[in-house]
Amino acid sequence: MKLFKRLPFMATVAAGFLLFSGIASAHVTVKPAVSQPDAWETYTIKIPTEKEIPTTKVTLKAPEGVELMSYQPVPDWKVTPQKDGSGKITSITWEATGAGIQAGEFQQFNFVAHNPDKETNVAWDAFQYYKDGSIVEWTGDEGSESPHSITKITTASGEATEPADHGHDAAAGDQQSQQGDAGKTETATPDPAPASDNSSANGVQTATLVVSIAALVLSVISLVAAFAKKKR
Repeated sequence: MKLFKRLPFMATVAAGFLLFSGIASAHVTVKPAVSQPDAWETYTIKIPTEKEIPTTKVTLKAPEGVELMSYQPVPDWKVTPQKDGSGKITSITWEATGAGIQAGEFQQFNFVAHNPDKETNVAWDAFQYYKDGSIVEWTGDEGSESPHSITKITTASGEATEPADHGHDAAAGDQQSQQGDAGKTETATPDPAPASDNSSANGVQTATLVVSIAALVLSVISLVAAFAKKKR
């Protein structure tokens, strides 16, 4: 009997845990997660809004050994590269000129980078700015509350699941795409980012939502049954 009395509380707690665990798993990520040394790679940074207020700006720092080369323009977003004294891009900032990324939404930005010439793990430090002035620094190690995304640079053929361009021919193509009429910003139009990560993430979120709803329904039924029994 004690188990039945506690059933509504247990079901409510389980539903809440499942719902919030799905939300908490959304992080700023950079894909692909695996690439090859010395490759000219098209990367995609994905920014979800985890708060109830819009994301208005995102800054991505260039990891050590990585050269940020060009970026894809996005409507309603101003893109600003920061450069050092030698002209190398040290960071890229995307700032909303419109409503920004609303609660429950995400935005993706594409850019081209030149990978390090040796095997390593590349850590992408990103800074997410919200409309209220708060900042989430995605700079922590794996397992922290706000970890940075990691790309493994490796020559292992079994791990490099996505093709990448190599050599100076690819570099020349990217540099030509950056050059335009005087006064224009340097841009490139990379291939669309693969949708496999999005589809798998959506599947997990859907399954979590279904289980959470089932737990909530069970909780409501148990509460109604307990109330009816008490009135008797």
